[in-house]
Amino acid sequence: MKDLKKTGRITGVLYFLVIVCAGFSQGVVRESIYVAGDAAMTAQNILNATSLFRWGLITDLIAFSTDVAISVLLYVLLKSVHKPLALAMAAFRLIAHPGIATANLLNHFAALKVLESPGLAAQFSSLQLMEFSQFFMEMHHLGYILAGVTFGVHCFILGYLLMKSYNFPTLLGILMICAAFGYLTESFGFILYPEYKVMFGWIVGISAALGEVSLCIWLMVRGARIRRMK
Repeated sequence: MKDLKKTGRITGVLYFLVIVCAGFSQGVVRESIYVAGDAAMTAQNILNATSLFRWGLITDLIAFSTDVAISVLLYVLLKSVHKPLALAMAAFRLIAHPGIATANLLNHFAALKVLESPGLAAQFSSLQLMEFSQFFMEMHHLGYILAGVTFGVHCFILGYLLMKSYNFPTLLGILMICAAFGYLTESFGFILYPEYKVMFGWIVGISAALGEVSLCIWLMVRGARIRRMK
């Protein structure tokens, strides 16, 4: 059981790293650079903050690589509840971030490269290159939305396993299931009703913060709730 507690705390620290890195990439880098409907301003922001833009790529890579370890550790923590479901839970997380989201970073990098490429500059006008860059930024956002589907499924299974586990409070499971519905609402909602994307963003932001941050803090502080055997 002490090993389980240690594993839980390691998972919590890694989860904190993911939250910080992914939060920086999305909340600081892309939110400060991307301007919806204004390709010229977005391109100018990218060129004015090239180092920041590259750091956004690096911190995302750190977050998604760390998620590989988190997937495995969550499986170790919860396999005693239901091994096949724990395996499915880990697999969906691996697909979402180390898989889809990592590949999606090509769009992030492409948004910069089309503006810096001398070969493209010789073939296309500045306005066209700006439009290309904006398109890649929009495709990156869509990639995030698509990854949110599999991550939402991961959160739902994770929430269920937490609720069934004797080592975690039921509330954590409930909050993670709420986060799951937040991710799924944003993903399917954005595809069906893109005009409400701001509202969907608030839904996933609040639900994910409550679920994932609570789980992260619990893991770092408690690791797991050790119960004495009678």
